[in-house]
Amino acid sequence: MSMAVVVWIGVFIAAFVFRMPIALGMVASSVLYFMIEGIDLGVVTEVMVFGFKDKFVLLAVPFFIFTARIMNTGSITERIFRFAGSMVGHLRGGLAHVNVMASLIFSGMTGSALADASGLGLMEVRAMDDARYDRPFSCAVTAASATIGPIIPPSIPMVLYSMVSGASVGKLFLGGIVPGILMGVSMMILIHFISVKRGYEGIERSNIRTFWGSFRQAFLPLLTPVILLGGIYGGIFTATEAAAVAALYALLLLTLIYREAGIKEVISVIKDVVESTGFLTFIIAGAFLFGYVVAREQLPSRVADVLLGITTSKWGILFLINILFLFLGCFVDTIVLLLIAVPVVLPVVEKAGIDLVHFGVVIVLNMMIGLITPPFGMLLFIMNGLTRTPLSLIIKEILPFIGVLIALLFLCTYFPQVVMFLPEIIEP
Repeated sequence: MSMAVVVWIGVFIAAFVFRMPIALGMVASSVLYFMIEGIDLGVVTEVMVFGFKDKFVLLAVPFFIFTARIMNTGSITERIFRFAGSMVGHLRGGLAHVNVMASLIFSGMTGSALADASGLGLMEVRAMDDARYDRPFSCAVTAASATIGPIIPPSIPMVLYSMVSGASVGKLFLGGIVPGILMGVSMMILIHFISVKRGYEGIERSNIRTFWGSFRQAFLPLLTPVILLGGIYGGIFTATEAAAVAALYALLLLTLIYREAGIKEVISVIKDVVESTGFLTFIIAGAFLFGYVVAREQLPSRVADVLLGITTSKWGILFLINILFLFLGCFVDTIVLLLIAVPVVLPVVEKAGIDLVHFGVVIVLNMMIGLITPPFGMLLFIMNGLTRTPLSLIIKEILPFIGVLIALLFLCTYFPQVVMFLPEIIEP
């Protein structure tokens, strides 16, 4: 390796080790590479600014973030939780099942695991506390179920994957529906066995009147995924435009229909969204610059040569990539993996004849497992911060959920029709 490459890699690793903002680490390491290589620093601005050219799909991200914040501002999360309780609360370990079901429903509105855990999380844990569930178990269920968020459409990670791969956002959204449902079902099966072992009971079965009442209260929020998916696959609007429609619909629910927020609250949400979008935009711009160096050093072709030197089978390559990303997910943030690591392996994925939609859903599922995997799983820290439950106890309880999700990951990997069934029969 040249001195420039050594410095580039070394500075980036140092930024990661010392917990600097990841975007700053990408920019600093790349600028030093440019200086050593004698490249005009004007290229830095050019790459970071013009990298956004024609990336219209990124407009969906701030709208989905806005939708998630709005949903968490009013009573929408409570309405969803009550409706989920009326459906599955009577099962053994009822509130744990409600936790998963609420996440399944909420997933169709926000596309973010962190929004799910932050919005529904504390309410779900408190409800399970009142029913005398073990607090670490409640935190583990909440964190694990939140991973469903970016698998069932809409999905912010899938939007970012579409940007780096060129895969259809509409097909990616369709591809995530069946795996997302399977995630919920598999978690509920695991919860049943744990509940039988520990003696967790269900809550009183809802009668028709109670069920209808909770459904009526949750009906308008439940229309969000119907409007999103119906509009996209009905040809009314694109996936990017759907994000804006969802944001507007959520805003109308909160301000005009439920009247739970005024101008002050909406402005506060907008400020929060602007801050989050600015932070994410800086990361993406830094990734464009970092990716310029990756391409200049021909790292994707080198990685492709290494992987193809080990195996030429697409199933073998998928296995190696899954293992690599499961390992990286223990330490590296999802967005960084999507913007830096995924483009490096895409050439070998394409050479092996792996469908980009199939690979996209598999790799996003892989990264969601990383959010609950120690030592740096972000959802673990969120639950630790929200509930003050010791991290070690949450990790102990979440290990069975990680095992179930890894099994599902390999099911989706080696049985592509689990992912591709809907994209092949429905044309976005």
